[in-house]
Amino acid sequence: MEVMRILNTFTLHPLQKAIKERNLDSVMRILTEEPSCIDMKTEEGVPLCLYAAQEGNFPIVKYIVEYSRASMNTVDDKNRTILHYAAAAGDVETNRYLVEKVGMDITAGDVDLITPYQIAWEHNHTELLAYYQERVGAPYEEMYHNPVRSGMFPDPSIVRVGEDYYMVNSTFIFFPCIPVSHSRDLVHWEIIGHAITNPEWARLDELEGGRGYWAPDISYNNGRYYITATYRLNDTGTVYRKQIVVSSDRPEGPYSEPAIIDEDGIDPSIFHEDGRHYMLLNRGARIFELNSDCTKQISEASLLFYGDQKRAPEGPHLLKKDGYYYLFLAEGGTGPGHRITVARSRTLMGNYEPCPYNPIMRQMDEKAGIQRCGHGKPVCTQNGEWYMVYLCGRRIDGQYSILGRETALDPITWTADGWPIVNGLKGPSVLQRMPNLPGQNQAVWNLSGQDLSEQSPRKTFADGLPGDFVTPRPPEKDAIRFEDGELILKGSACPLASVQARNILVRRQSAFCFRAEAELTVPELAEGQEAGITCYYDENTWVCCYLSKEENGLSVQVKEHIGKEDIVHPKEILSEELIGEQFVLGVETEYLHRRFYCGKVEEEKKTLTELSNVYYLCDEGISMGKRFTGAMTGIYGYAGDVPLYIRFRKFHYQELPK
Repeated sequence: MEVMRILNTFTLHPLQKAIKERNLDSVMRILTEEPSCIDMKTEEGVPLCLYAAQEGNFPIVKYIVEYSRASMNTVDDKNRTILHYAAAAGDVETNRYLVEKVGMDITAGDVDLITPYQIAWEHNHTELLAYYQERVGAPYEEMYHNPVRSGMFPDPSIVRVGEDYYMVNSTFIFFPCIPVSHSRDLVHWEIIGHAITNPEWARLDELEGGRGYWAPDISYNNGRYYITATYRLNDTGTVYRKQIVVSSDRPEGPYSEPAIIDEDGIDPSIFHEDGRHYMLLNRGARIFELNSDCTKQISEASLLFYGDQKRAPEGPHLLKKDGYYYLFLAEGGTGPGHRITVARSRTLMGNYEPCPYNPIMRQMDEKAGIQRCGHGKPVCTQNGEWYMVYLCGRRIDGQYSILGRETALDPITWTADGWPIVNGLKGPSVLQRMPNLPGQNQAVWNLSGQDLSEQSPRKTFADGLPGDFVTPRPPEKDAIRFEDGELILKGSACPLASVQARNILVRRQSAFCFRAEAELTVPELAEGQEAGITCYYDENTWVCCYLSKEENGLSVQVKEHIGKEDIVHPKEILSEELIGEQFVLGVETEYLHRRFYCGKVEEEKKTLTELSNVYYLCDEGISMGKRFTGAMTGIYGYAGDVPLYIRFRKFHYQELPK
């Protein structure tokens, strides 16, 4: 789209004035005499063709569409289309024309994933909502938003057993390892267990951030659940990658001790057929047979197919359907070029024919809110419908995927010639009809599209540790205990910047805007010790707000760690009389902005430090180590050589509207 000229700040251009006055004759005359003026913007930056839809005059919109130079792929700075503006105006005739004759999409999202359907719902345009429902096939309240799992839930793998769905996702060096989540409707998910919960089995102690357990797969065969994943080591030896397999007769576990498969590669999956078991690995898809309990490799690996695009082919999954073996691959790398492709063969060992519709999932719109889509696995519902779970990412300012890679869901349809395509080859959806499954919950959305149906209340530790908390690497044995409704956290002997740091208790950041608060009993601190909260990515990048000892009392301050640089912000001196009192440390986040605050529980909280750009809490922040995870937030303590135990009464995390 060519660069548009900005209208004079002080006077309306005649075309804008004519549109505003609903004067079609003037619009026709002006566009005949000065055709290029349709490419101008209003003082607020709205392209005039979109402004016409905003004014809600159907004859003018129709004339601009059919007789002006305006392009109907014109969007504003937030990637909103002409239909977004028409939805706000609420004129049914204009909306019907744009949908049915121009082909605009009711469910297309802007950079904040707001759709025309949502705008009509927010404005309570009753007649327009009825029309939208007729076109989409469901009322707005029965739609779901992507991603269905917000925050660090990358590399999804799924399996259905009866009416229950189970999903696993990568956790890298976080413990417990590899969450197992359950759903009855494919949209609402709850973590019910983990593949590795024994610290001695995790083998994470020396691993750098971003390594550990990559791209797990879950499968089910003959009453048993199997989870496999790549175990990624540091780059200090000659072996970097191994595969692990665990199994259980219950989806939540406990799972068996990991069996090690010494075959190089990443992204394993297990395919079961007629009592035999096969593991697939990249590059492309290599296959080898496993023994009866999937704990040993019993054949050499051989290549099934290298891939369609032939760049970074990984994430192989096999599906047998209607006499074909379908091989799904992730290709193009895990950045903007990520995609899902498929090939098929009449026999397991091939040869495999690539799909003529490849890639069957890819984001083609560089301005869209959902990007880097790939690494998918299909699932068939009990009703015979098909869906694909896949990873995606949302970036702030088109640059920073601070939430990490997330999980999205879209329907699969099968072509007449037997090929699966995802969401009609339109790329990832923002708004989609709920699957037609029993036991589903009604999705509840705030104005930003964030699911609020399970917003957690203020959490105390009276009932133990919430299931969404993890630690970078396993904690020490006596690091976390509960007493009188409080969590007692042992301070780590090593600081946050060390791989040896322990007992950092965090949860995924699941929204761009949130508030997190910890209420703790102010401890007696030795020199150099810290007790506080952190926004954490890995040992190389984090920011913390902490209490520490001063010569004549205490202090509270904020520190950023970016690569090898520490930025320590001004401290606030506190009275030592606070020792033993309840104190709050909090952070309020709006995209890359962080406001840290503190204060006694019963008093008004004081802003301590504001950070305008925590760009470093994401994959793209710095070039240091493996960066595949996502921002976390939580609590920590640094003890050094002197034992330190910190009593936390509450930790509250609340998503905020955008």
